[in-house]
Amino acid sequence: MGSFFGYFVVRSLKFETNFGSYGPYGKEEGTPFELPAINGKVIGFYGRCATWLDTLGVYVDMEMDPVERLITGFKQFKTEVYDKKPNVFGPLKDREWPKFMLFTCSDSRACPSITLGFQSGEAFTVRNIASMVPSFDKNKYTSEGFAIEYAVLHLKVENIVVIGHSKCNGIKKLMTIKYDGNNSPENIYWANIVPARIKVKAEHSTMSLDDQCAICEKEAVKVSIENLKTYPFVMEQWKKGKLKLFGAHYDFVNGTFEIIK
Repeated sequence: MGSFFGYFVVRSLKFETNFGSYGPYGKEEGTPFELPAINGKVIGFYGRCATWLDTLGVYVDMEMDPVERLITGFKQFKTEVYDKKPNVFGPLKDREWPKFMLFTCSDSRACPSITLGFQSGEAFTVRNIASMVPSFDKNKYTSEGFAIEYAVLHLKVENIVVIGHSKCNGIKKLMTIKYDGNNSPENIYWANIVPARIKVKAEHSTMSLDDQCAICEKEAVKVSIENLKTYPFVMEQWKKGKLKLFGAHYDFVNGTFEIIK
């Protein structure tokens, strides 16, 4: 396989059509046979359009070697982005000065660089399950706590944004776990945003689980924003007007983005 305008190109392929059998080195009117595909669905090839292929009903089952996928992805980034934007990447060789710190979910469908169009150097990002911000605890400092301190005191970020998203499996776990307040690792983690669950279950007890989760996705963001305010250095910069705190929700089902205040 190789790259083709951001997609994968299948070269080692044999398939049957109403017009004959084609192999990896087959030719159509002298044109090299290359099949760009997304998730196995052929979208076109050099010398022919996607509409023509759709009439053939071509579908391939493809799987790329994971190492090859990484190397191919970087090569495409290098030629299509890095080499074409020296004004962006040049200054970053010495230091970074992002204006944003983002707390986002680890969910593969909610990458902030893609959904918000951030370039390298724009956003200092922490990703974890359910975009969770723990409360400040000087005796049990978390990795998130260290990241917040570094972003606020050293990078001097101007905005901290907590972003939840639709269909969050972390939030579904929060809403369904048998939370009893014990000191298990799982309970310790969810304790940071369990007030969101308590509120949703109290105010929307007659709703379906899916609807409760949709509400909790935003309530958990609000709880994390309040947790940010327990960090003394965050509050110091916030009171001086040098730092803004706000939340957001990305709905990838309907393609919307909402600011939560």
